Amino acid sequence: VQLVESGGALVQPGGSLRLSCAASGFTFTNYDMRWYRHPPGKERELVQGITSTGSVINFADSVKGRFTISRDNAKNTVYLQMNNLKPEDTAVYYCNRFPPPPYEYWGQGTQVTVSS
Repeated sequence: VQLVESGGALVQPGGSLRLSCAASGFTFTNYDMRWYRHPPGKERELVQGITSTGSVINFADSVKGRFTISRDNAKNTVYLQMNNLKPEDTAVYYCNRFPPPPYEYWGQGTQVTVSS
């Protein structure tokens, strides 16, 4: 399994970002995909998921109506469109497949910082 997250940046409150996660090493279309985030000083949390057939699963009430997960099975890539960003969205964002690999694996993540 290999997961490479990208797209994080420093953005002002109210701004938008689109994160990408390129997956390889497994049959992408067989798995749900999920976005997680690890805010500074807090535990990693589950943000949003998408099933192998494209149904969205919301896990974090704080992002409802602002974040949208999507996937492109032809590119083995999952995206997270983040709008109306808030300082509390500051975190390292990770993706992972579900069910997860039978060993602990996380990509390098991508840093999102929301600050004026």
